[in-house]
Amino acid sequence: METKQMTSEEKQDMMFNRLLSPKDPQGNDLAFKSPEAKNNYTASIKRIWDAIRLKKPDRVPVTIFPSMFPINHAKMTVEEAMYDYGKCVSAFRQYTLEFRPDVQWGAAAPGPGTFFEKLDYKLYKWPGHGVDPTHSYQCVEGEYMNEDEYDALITDPSFYFRNFYLPRVFGALQGFTMLPPFTGILEMYGLAFSFIPFGLPPVQNTYNKLFEAGAEALKWAGAMGGFDAEMTSEGIPNILGGFTKAPFDTIGDTLRGTKGIMLDMYRRPEKLIAAMEALTPIMINMGIASAQQTGNPLIFIPLHKGADGFLSDQQFRKFYWPTLQKVILGLIDGGCVPFPAAEGAYNTRLEIIKDLPKGKTMWMFDQTDMAKAKKIVGDNICLFGNVSSAMLELGDPDEVKEYAKRLIDTAGKDGGFVMANGAFFDRAKPENIKTLIEFTKEYGV
Repeated sequence: METKQMTSEEKQDMMFNRLLSPKDPQGNDLAFKSPEAKNNYTASIKRIWDAIRLKKPDRVPVTIFPSMFPINHAKMTVEEAMYDYGKCVSAFRQYTLEFRPDVQWGAAAPGPGTFFEKLDYKLYKWPGHGVDPTHSYQCVEGEYMNEDEYDALITDPSFYFRNFYLPRVFGALQGFTMLPPFTGILEMYGLAFSFIPFGLPPVQNTYNKLFEAGAEALKWAGAMGGFDAEMTSEGIPNILGGFTKAPFDTIGDTLRGTKGIMLDMYRRPEKLIAAMEALTPIMINMGIASAQQTGNPLIFIPLHKGADGFLSDQQFRKFYWPTLQKVILGLIDGGCVPFPAAEGAYNTRLEIIKDLPKGKTMWMFDQTDMAKAKKIVGDNICLFGNVSSAMLELGDPDEVKEYAKRLIDTAGKDGGFVMANGAFFDRAKPENIKTLIEFTKEYGV
């Protein structure tokens, strides 16, 4: 009730101020390893907060947002990290303490393999389950929503997800197809009829699988939370609150698939737009709820299908941006810091996204021209990136240093920039990671 009376700026300030006073699970002030660790933690939070607000920090913040690099760097397989949570944490601990970025992003990237097994997850193949043990997981894109099901999704997205989408991507959740809409549970007369499905073996089996999966998720989350607390005590905060998605990507990635949504833009554009509008408040609430649960303000938004060349400018303006913009503004209103990751190049999108509120978002740019981004959107948006994965794996320290210098001199001038990689990566030369971080700390003052 209190937060509804606050402005978005006050809500955001409250979240960052909470970050500056971390607590242990008992609610006591978290014990830092040393006074230096506490000072480093506070300085890192303030540094990146200043960058987001487009103020000039004491120096350019630097971080690495990797995918499976910590696992490979620790000489273990991704499969090992997915099934042994202790090993996963060990790999991310080694990586984080060795390179000491200003902020870290948790150890959750590999995910819990046993949890996926218990639910018979079909949307992805993962190491040991269709993918080599040393590789990252892979999405199995398909049409998990039929073209004639738009009305069902638009009318009641929660019912559609439970009764149609989830049973198609989780083999263990077939019982959901038998459940009635909960909105039909209204009066005493006939009430028991609505609960009959819960007495049926397929539904009970589904719930039993859910209980098992929930217990496994809790076990995994305990390991991940322990890692974050340990890194905080070392003076390296995690500011990632969770994630949400652009409504276009929600439909294009996991419901209709790329082919399906491409055809829908031509064959049923009104239905597609109506479905994205129906999903928009859900995507906003998903991000806000995650931030409130974790206490961290940044909400990651991977932008999969909005890049230059993927959609025309007209398609981006009509189908992609309107609902994404609403999601971003909704998150800001909820006190979050939207953190879109513009995969590919966004050079032709900069003029469209530039009118976002000043100092409220941070954008991860992959292949976008950063000098152009600084000129067009730099007065409103904090830039993040865009050191290439190829350079980190195939380049040498001198190349990394030269590129980092160029970024600091252009994108980092007068604040509003965080040095980082531009896309997730699994492999890199450790000396390149070390050079990127140490050079930024020295030159970015």
